[in-house]
Amino acid sequence: MRTTPLASRRHLVHLPDLARVGEPGISFAEFVANLPRQLAADTFRELVAAIAAAHRLGKPVIWGMGAHVIKVGLSPWVIALMRRGIVTAVALNGGGSIHDIELALAGETSEDVAEGLPEGSFGLSEDTGQVYFDALADIEGTGDSDAGLGERLGRQLLEREAPHRQHSILVAGVELDVPVTVHLAIGTDVVHMHPRADGAALGAATFHDFRLLTALVSELGDGGVYCNIGSAVLLPEVFLKCLTVARNLGRPVTGFTTANLDMLQQYRPLTNVVHRPTAGHGRGLSLIGHHELLVPMLAQAVIEALA
Repeated sequence: MRTTPLASRRHLVHLPDLARVGEPGISFAEFVANLPRQLAADTFRELVAAIAAAHRLGKPVIWGMGAHVIKVGLSPWVIALMRRGIVTAVALNGGGSIHDIELALAGETSEDVAEGLPEGSFGLSEDTGQVYFDALADIEGTGDSDAGLGERLGRQLLEREAPHRQHSILVAGVELDVPVTVHLAIGTDVVHMHPRADGAALGAATFHDFRLLTALVSELGDGGVYCNIGSAVLLPEVFLKCLTVARNLGRPVTGFTTANLDMLQQYRPLTNVVHRPTAGHGRGLSLIGHHELLVPMLAQAVIEALA
């Protein structure tokens, strides 16, 4: 067996890569700077820099979010980024809109499914359904809607003076003129069981939001950022179609950043958000972690970077 001296070997880890231990009272920016120069810590800093750069350039920063992000209490952070002009658009799935509505109406959400399922009461909240279908009441037939589902729901909560509307992403979108789109797969959400459920109205309103999101995605080129946070299937598929339409219509959506943030590595977010859209056209990032920790850290780091 032959051996070689350490001095003659190439290494992947060096002393400058090690974490630095901060003193009590350091800023959050200093905490992030002290993270090791390795793996996810480097990816985290890269995403922070991309979002900060997009903001400075006036490019879109679009957050596509699954319902879990709202269920674990992160609406205040999303709204704060919207108010600061950092997140320029939010795309929700149907479940996300439902939890947002319930928080605005009641200050609480996320029922015990196992409790209501045996007797068939699961998901049949009268109040939630009324907000949804009052918002869609003027849509007739199968024609396109003059406003998207996200905007309609936000306006409905404002009209009702929902007691906790300051915690609603849908309401914030209307108040701040920040697009909030809602993307449905009919049959996946509890409001689709409601006695007033109207498939034509739901389809027209969510189709309007698909077109709106496509217009927003078409502006991502040369520095924009798209983040998929906690949607395993629906929003990655929607994003890929939006990007295809934009490029088909001649928009050169290149030179942008995508990121997937979730607790597990899932096939569609990695394929449809991180890898395929940016192949030869940008960079795709992936961070694995609990939303309730990762999203506040990312938001605070971006705010500090722009301070």
